[in-house]
Amino acid sequence: MRLPPDYVAAIKEAAREAFGEGAVVRLFGSRVRDDLRGGDIDLHVETDPLDDEWRARGTFEDVLFRLIEPQKVDVIVTQRGGTPRAFEQIAYRDGIVL
Repeated sequence: MRLPPDYVAAIKEAAREAFGEGAVVRLFGSRVRDDLRGGDIDLHVETDPLDDEWRARGTFEDVLFRLIEPQKVDVIVTQRGGTPRAFEQIAYRDGIVL
């Protein structure tokens, strides 16, 4: 996994503040492969039902970019109990829980 420990801690803190204590965050995509370089940070966040997903996403980015340098981060949010879409299936299959 190609994320420094301080980035992992920042992502987990931002997810907890934005999506709640029950949020599960997975890193997927190129950053899970140690043999590659670069790439954006692809995250899958599994949550309990949200009142306002877009507000939670905004909070997540605000908190995250206060803690780490702003960069390209793609976030997929899945509410528990739904049918996983294609990218969500990839995240469940290949992702690493942070």
